[in-house]
Amino acid sequence: MPVPARRLPSWAWVTGLTAAALVLVAVLAVKAENGPQPTASASKKPTASASAKPSASPDESAPVAVPDGSGTGRRIVYSLAQKRVWLVDASDAPRRTFKVWQGTVSPDPGTYTVGTRREAATGSDGVEIENIVYFAVASGVNVAFSNALDGSSPPPPESGAQTGGVRMKAADGDAVWKFGTAGTTVAVVK
Repeated sequence: MPVPARRLPSWAWVTGLTAAALVLVAVLAVKAENGPQPTASASKKPTASASAKPSASPDESAPVAVPDGSGTGRRIVYSLAQKRVWLVDASDAPRRTFKVWQGTVSPDPGTYTVGTRREAATGSDGVEIENIVYFAVASGVNVAFSNALDGSSPPPPESGAQTGGVRMKAADGDAVWKFGTAGTTVAVVK
């Protein structure tokens, strides 16, 4: 007569799955921390040779002033030339600034308003993104701030592809998501 198979109690399954999930989260956190980060580079697009950690050069560690002509009051300021975003409070004090990766399509300098927001989606480059804050349309392409779920920089776009994503590190994407509620002003400067 065959011996019946013993079943594991449900608490053993739950404990095992929980432990596996914690290990997976830890591995993903380490990968995100060590992944590519925006750097102060003279090149227009991030390259494979870009540093994995933000640059510690004096211009990166020193406060960067909000550009002149970006308006007043609570707003998000996006500089196309500096590839940088500032979150500015109602007293005109910058609360956060950081470098970004630009898409192939950028809005003209001017004042825009945050409209639609989306928690997560797949970017036009096939990368899973989150904290999507739409604020403009340029050449028929939606322009939005976002960050990749895996912390990566956007891959080089296919030849001729039009992308309007303004990507940033995950912590910066979270800050823009919290700051850039519907109706928030976005000042785009050169």
